[in-house]
Amino acid sequence: MPREAVHRVDGRISVHDSVQEMYERIHNDGLSNVFDRYDPQSKIRCGFCVEGVSCQLCTGGPCRISDKAGATHGTCGIDRNAMAMRDMLLRNMMGTSTYTHHAYNAFRTLKSTAEGKTPYQITDTNKLYWMCDKLGIDKSGSLEQTAIRLADFLMYQLSSGYDEPPKMVEVFAPEPRKKLWRELAIYPAGVMHEIKDSAASCLTNVDGDFVSMAKKALRLGIATIYGSQIGLEMVQDILFGTPSPHEVQVDLGIMEPDYVNIVFNGHEPWIGVACILAAKDPANQEKARQAGAKGIKVTGSIECGQEVLQRFAMDEVFNGLTGNWMAIEPLLATGTVDIFAMDENCSPPYIAPYAEKYQITMVSVNDLVRIPGVEKNFDYKPPEAANTARQLIDWGIENYKKRKERNITAKVPNKVQKAIAGFSTEAVLNALGGKLDPLLDVIKAGKIKGVTALVNCTTPATGLHDYMTVNVAKELIKRDILVISGGCGNHALEVAGLCNTDAVAMAGSGLQEICKALGIPPVLSFGTCTDTGRMSMLVTEIANALGVDTSDLPVAVTAPQYLEQKATIDAIFALAFGLYTHLAPTPPVTGGPELVKLLTEDLEGLTGGKVALADTPASAADGIEAHIMKKRAGLGI
Repeated sequence: MPREAVHRVDGRISVHDSVQEMYERIHNDGLSNVFDRYDPQSKIRCGFCVEGVSCQLCTGGPCRISDKAGATHGTCGIDRNAMAMRDMLLRNMMGTSTYTHHAYNAFRTLKSTAEGKTPYQITDTNKLYWMCDKLGIDKSGSLEQTAIRLADFLMYQLSSGYDEPPKMVEVFAPEPRKKLWRELAIYPAGVMHEIKDSAASCLTNVDGDFVSMAKKALRLGIATIYGSQIGLEMVQDILFGTPSPHEVQVDLGIMEPDYVNIVFNGHEPWIGVACILAAKDPANQEKARQAGAKGIKVTGSIECGQEVLQRFAMDEVFNGLTGNWMAIEPLLATGTVDIFAMDENCSPPYIAPYAEKYQITMVSVNDLVRIPGVEKNFDYKPPEAANTARQLIDWGIENYKKRKERNITAKVPNKVQKAIAGFSTEAVLNALGGKLDPLLDVIKAGKIKGVTALVNCTTPATGLHDYMTVNVAKELIKRDILVISGGCGNHALEVAGLCNTDAVAMAGSGLQEICKALGIPPVLSFGTCTDTGRMSMLVTEIANALGVDTSDLPVAVTAPQYLEQKATIDAIFALAFGLYTHLAPTPPVTGGPELVKLLTEDLEGLTGGKVALADTPASAADGIEAHIMKKRAGLGI
């Protein structure tokens, strides 16, 4: 059945007071917004689409599967299971493509930086040489020559062929997984080939076998993590520094109306970092002061903001992170934004009215992003990053003047939250004294029952904005389960206060003891959805230390408010990795009963992973805890 509108409770649309306050302004100002747009859609949502048994790919359709109408197959002959799986494979392909776009930009940015063509520099030389050692890349010559060789190698890896297994998989995947993936014929080629094969398989009358398409999705998921995500995150570490824990500020209250405010939004951090560097130029700050502002502030929104938050400390220029994608319209309505620079995905397509209402200059800084009514568009080219940043600052200063001339009333919620960002495999190891033994010991002792990775978006489909995300995390830490988080869900947990040490009081007694001893919060901020790859590296380290397969670990994954295609491919990887994977809302596959059985039951006997469905925080945590206790028993702990 179509989902009902359940995203309002007693007039509230968000668990965050700041978003609620700004929603009321937006609503009163008569502006379209994601919360109000959900209501009419919920009344007309198609049950066939919700169940995954509709198809519009060819002129033989649109087709729907309905036993009552005698339509047991599409016109072409595809059945309900294959129709639903084909739709899922198409969704996964979009997610992989976006991650791969990010990866390619990372690799060419590294090369361009090594050639002296960008405003960036190689910050973590140890990570550069470590990657070269892992991948067998020549380190002779200068630092820059080595970086160019690594960049070229990683770009080549994106399209490595069928006869030459990707080196990134060979090096970074656990040995038991590689053996299993070969046995199941899901060991991938380069990610570009997997995208190509998935797209070609979804053509009408090509692949009508739901099991075959499910295996292609698993291949695609593995290729995404090792071909795109791990490489791009390691390169961003090389350029901007490997994350280490530090205190940051988040939520809408960080906005300061008397500054020229440059906000970068999206998933790739290039222009955001370039703006921070440009804003530190005293000449640019003086130009802002001459315009009547106190100076220039650069602020992050959603994932590219989180990428910077993980690596940069708060200072006189970098202002922190506002929130996740459903907080974008509330952010714009504060009347404090001068430049909203949009990079890659998660820029809502109907935000031009906010530019007019609140005097905002909106700019696309990535070739993927084109928004109706936004006329200032750049394609991302690494050698042009510094010039783009200078242009944004000049436009920001001009917008500040207009904002003041129009007497735009600023409304900034009095909400600023502290969080600890910057966790990574290296940071966890450092906190443990350089080895995993202390963590393994407390897991064996039961003080920490297990670990759950919360990798998530946010959506109105499962209740209030961020309700499921925040409350699933609270349920897990209460049960002595450590949470590591990434994605828009991570922003939710940071804004909700779960990523600072005050949240230790919400944890169970065992987890409390460990958090106090290590000085860490019960939710470790690992970054963005892209950091699924980084999380897999930590899980691999734990499995290797124990000498077991990843599927044997007391580890689970939850995506309690996933939204879109990047989340679905992360979930598919988790299944290939052998992990229990909780999803909410229910994916659009329920119209294919054999496919549902494959995902929720049969797959566990193949990869060790399975999909779990639960739509309340307590039931989601119950399933995760039961799985973790089962795995503990299997390990004899």
